[in-house]
Parts: sequence; structure tokens; C-alpha cells
Amino acid sequence: MVRRVLSLTSGRIAVGVLAVIALLALLGPWLAPQDPLATSDDTLAAASGAHWLGTDHLGRDVLSRLLDGSQVSVLGSLEVAVVALAVGAIPGILSVCLGRVFEWLSLRLTDTLVALPFLLFAVAVIALLGNGITQAMLVTGTLVSPLFYRVARAATLTVARSPYVEAAIVSGASVGWIVRRHVWAKVLPPLAVALAQTIGVGFVIVSSLTFLGIGVQPPAPTWGGLLASDLGYLDYRPWAPLAPAVLISATVWACNLLADAIRDVSGEAGRALLARRKARAHRPGTPDTVPTGGAR
Repeated sequence: MVRRVLSLTSGRIAVGVLAVIALLALLGPWLAPQDPLATSDDTLAAASGAHWLGTDHLGRDVLSRLLDGSQVSVLGSLEVAVVALAVGAIPGILSVCLGRVFEWLSLRLTDTLVALPFLLFAVAVIALLGNGITQAMLVTGTLVSPLFYRVARAATLTVARSPYVEAAIVSGASVGWIVRRHVWAKVLPPLAVALAQTIGVGFVIVSSLTFLGIGVQPPAPTWGGLLASDLGYLDYRPWAPLAPAVLISATVWACNLLADAIRDVSGEAGRALLARRKARAHRPGTPDTVPTGGAR
């Protein structure tokens, strides 16, 4: 699947943008030219050689804070996606395999999570568990998990009705073997699409929560926190929110583009794409099929 995704222009662009964001998350704290928490008397300064993106209202270097805060933003979105995948996909697959009681209970729990007011419930649980990034991402990942539950359940239902799965059940195969051998390969492509989309959603969620001061407390830098800190000083630095907003928007856009590329190369669409490429490769007149001069 990776080669198919990279064979598309959209897939290469999405992977390239996400690779840059990943490098920022890995190397951002070390690439920061100054201490992101150090204050100075040079407040609300414009961009210059000493401060490429200027300084904030406390004289802190904006570029350093942006680079240092990338790690929290990226890791937080990945935590949301991984928690949602684990909490949603596994019960979604097992709801088809473990009988009516588990199916009914899991469906009712999923309906409950969908009905909960997201932001209010997240704030309430974080207030009980403590205002930390791990607690915030666990809560938000759980609230996003119904997406994976429905995707995994729908894909498993399609596979469960196939003749080879019914034959495996009749022959006495265990549920674990059926899931590993037949179900997982069919469920993986739609889950990959949902995972890519959820990482983008995770960026929006992390940015929204940190914008409100939930999960990461100031003065720790985050992309959402940078947006919040600049709102009160737009008269002095109206362009200040541009850098974190562009990073958040580019990341979400790349995640959605990657999800579209995975969807295009998987399932029936992927097989049709391969068939068209093979037809073009073997079309008369291509370099592989052009007859030589002695073949007349």
C-alpha cells in the first residue's frame, strides 16, 4: 500500500508535508535558536535578524516557541488517533464475532459516546483526572473512537458474510484465527483512511484545547497556545497568528490528502488503478512492446 500511495502525486505531497512536520516535532526543541521560556524587555518586536518571527508580549522569541511547541502538538494528535483506534477498532471487529450480548453493549456504549457534548465532557473529565496532556488526549481519543468502531464494524460485517469465513467457522476455526487470517486484511485499508483523517482531527482538537489552556498550561508553548496569546495584541502584531495557523492548516490538509490517497489505492478503486496502469504499460506502441527492426 505504501508504494501505491507514493505512486500518486497527492500521496507524495501529503507524505512530504507530514515528514516536515514530523522533523519539526523531533528536532524542534533543538532547532530553537533561543530559550522559548526566556523573557526580555524587547516586547512585541517585529521580525528581525535576531528574532525571525518577532517577540511576544513578554519578549519571548516566537520562532523558538513555535519550534519547541511542535512536539506537544504532534504527539498529542498522535495520542488521540492511537487511543481512538484501540478503543474503537477492536470492539468494532469483536462486535461481529462475539455474539449478540457484546454487540448490543458495544453499540449502546458507542451511541452514548456520540451523544456526549465533546468539549463539556472533556473539560469535566480533565478536571477530575488533572489538567495534563495525557489525560486530555485519553479523553478526546475515547470520544473520537466511535468513528473507528463504525468503520471496523462495517468492514467486518462485509467480510463475515463471505463464504470463506463461513467455511472457516464451520470447520471449527477460532475467532482469533479468523480475525488474523481473513478479517484484518480487509479491515486495514478503511481503518488506515480513518486513522489519517483522525490525526488531522487530532491536530484541531489539540490546538483547540491548548487554545483554551486545557492540557498544557502556560508558559509551555503549543501551537494553540501561541494563537491564544496573540489575540490580545493584534493591534501591534496583526500577522502574529499567521505562523501557527499555517502550520495547523497545512498539517490537517496533508492528513486529509493522505487519507484520500489511501482511499484511492485501496479496495476496488486501488485494483482499478492498477488495472489501468497495467493496461497502459502493455499497450501497443509503448517501449516494452515496440517491435525491433528485424521483426518485420
